[in-house]
Amino acid sequence: MDTIAGFFSFITTPVSWVIVQFHSLYGKIFGPDTGWAWGLSIVSLVVLIRICLIPLFVKQIKSTRAMQTLQPEMKKIQERYKNDKQRQSEEMMKLYKETGTNPLSSCLPILAQSPFFFALYHVLNGIATGSTIGVIDEPLLASARKAHIFGAPLAAKFTDSADKVASLGATLTDVRVVTAIMIVLMSASQFFTQRQLMTKNVDTTVKTPFMQQQKMLMYVFPVMFAVFGINFPVGVLVYWLTTNVWTMGQQMYVIRNNPTPGSKAQSAYLERLLKHVTHAEKIRTRRDRNVVKAIVSKGRDRNEFERKFINGLTKAGLAAQADGQVAKSTATAVLDEDGAPASTATPKRQQPKRQSKSQRQSGTTTAKEDSSSEPKTSLEKTDEPQDAKPQAKQAGGAKPAGGTQQRSKAKSGQRKGPQRPKSPSKK
Repeated sequence: MDTIAGFFSFITTPVSWVIVQFHSLYGKIFGPDTGWAWGLSIVSLVVLIRICLIPLFVKQIKSTRAMQTLQPEMKKIQERYKNDKQRQSEEMMKLYKETGTNPLSSCLPILAQSPFFFALYHVLNGIATGSTIGVIDEPLLASARKAHIFGAPLAAKFTDSADKVASLGATLTDVRVVTAIMIVLMSASQFFTQRQLMTKNVDTTVKTPFMQQQKMLMYVFPVMFAVFGINFPVGVLVYWLTTNVWTMGQQMYVIRNNPTPGSKAQSAYLERLLKHVTHAEKIRTRRDRNVVKAIVSKGRDRNEFERKFINGLTKAGLAAQADGQVAKSTATAVLDEDGAPASTATPKRQQPKRQSKSQRQSGTTTAKEDSSSEPKTSLEKTDEPQDAKPQAKQAGGAKPAGGTQQRSKAKSGQRKGPQRPKSPSKK
């Protein structure tokens, strides 16, 4: 670690100067030799660095969402060229170039913090060894060696010997208890930060290897912090715990106010927005206006949460406009799943109402009356002369087919031929 910190010695002087300036401020409040003055100086250094890195954090968010969008295309390339790794890499780079994404953009905040992290480690290591470094002179060095945070010196480590800890004016038990608690808090904050990203701000409709990779990092990073944390001085643990808490809070703000489309966070955000819009009947902030504008521009490509939001506006008598505003609408029809009005969609099949017994009987009577008014068929008697049938017999010269017709009309289950009359019942 000392060798790596030596490569960043060029930034040691600026880091030490910032710490000294904050120490002069907090020393007037808490005293120059207290752990509060030096500890808050390190915390203020973290806050200053993270404020300067906000543009990189925004770029990280955009890159992460772009990578999530590209996962289906990347999966197709991997399946198409699974036997040709070189061609697979070429197609991946081509896809990144066409879409303007960079896989390393998600690591920019960590990479940008690395020089400051190692420079601070170099400063605290100089305090532990009793050597001046940067703008920290002999009086400041003596003050920093006296500073303790909950009984643990700033430059003490979990792996230090009892003699080295005693030279800093502390006990080994105090140092190990404080460093162990800080390592646990540092690992827990890292785990929670990654977990809320996976459970709330990931598009659940797309199952890609990228999600499995992020899930693996959720468990790998805390273990890495726990392993390396035993070799960090207390001051470095303060630095890293502070930056983890900052990252966690920053991510919570982004998830709440700028969630990933299709995620659970977007569903919660649109529910809150719908409640505010239906109550005030207008869009209040510019951010909400941009969200509504993006939803309207998607049209039929809206996800289920966005369609639910548009349907909620319609039920409330409001309509989303193309500029992101809402206006009162006379139409109260609910939109279908594709975003089209329900009036233009296919009507639902309705079941007929069940009729009462009197209604069914009256309907049967009406049907009989209607059938009685129909014209008579050829089976009924006509006014033809009786001589027509004998003439037909003489012309045909054949046997009458009356018996055949009677036999053919016999009901099923009866014997053919003439039937015996039923005997009258004896009473």
